[in-house]
Amino acid sequence: MLNAAKRGGTFPKEGVKKGVKKGAASVVGAVRERLSASFGAEKLRAMLRVASHPIDGFYEIRYRGKGSVPLAAVMAALFSACYTGNRIFASFVVNDVDPRSIDGLMEMSAIFVLLALFAAGNWSVTCLLDGEGRFRDIVTATGYALLPMIVTTVLAALVSQFIASGEEVFYTLIIALGVAWTAMLLLTGVMTVHNYTLLKTLATLILTVLAMFALVFFALLLADMIRQVYVFFYSVYVELAFRA
Repeated sequence: MLNAAKRGGTFPKEGVKKGVKKGAASVVGAVRERLSASFGAEKLRAMLRVASHPIDGFYEIRYRGKGSVPLAAVMAALFSACYTGNRIFASFVVNDVDPRSIDGLMEMSAIFVLLALFAAGNWSVTCLLDGEGRFRDIVTATGYALLPMIVTTVLAALVSQFIASGEEVFYTLIIALGVAWTAMLLLTGVMTVHNYTLLKTLATLILTVLAMFALVFFALLLADMIRQVYVFFYSVYVELAFRA
């Protein structure tokens, strides 16, 4: 067969087709397996369990590997989109902001960066305070804790379309419920993944906020130093080019 293929100048088409199909099938299978590992039914059930049974749910994430960082990232992106969408599409009865003045992409990016800062700040603090949680556990707990806020921001935006002036309390109650539920989940998540007491968890969260400010400060300082170095070398280049 090989000699025949050489005489003909090409390899047998059937062999090429089978090889392509086999390669495509293996790629599709690997992608499907990866998606199932990150977004499968077990991962979704674990996220819902966190919302209903926070201590057990976060324990399973930390010690039984039932969390999913990609799913947590998707939840963070969904929260960013839902929060921005609420500010844009909520009724004028409850929304004092002009929707035309909102840069949706900028707001979504800012919220995503804020969540990433929280995870990085909490990890940096808990590394110094004997926390047991890994960075992936913090990211997962943060993303999963946003589920109530995602649901309530969408629900509040829908409810706002049917309420009249003086009935804003219904909108406020829905948002307050989501904020309280998410705050409780976040508190429980940090406490569980790091195996902290309640008092130590509260102190850690305060230090996390300070660490977030410190990270922003160092990032701005680094950006300014890079800019100054660039300006220096560019001025040297211009001077040498001018003298040449």
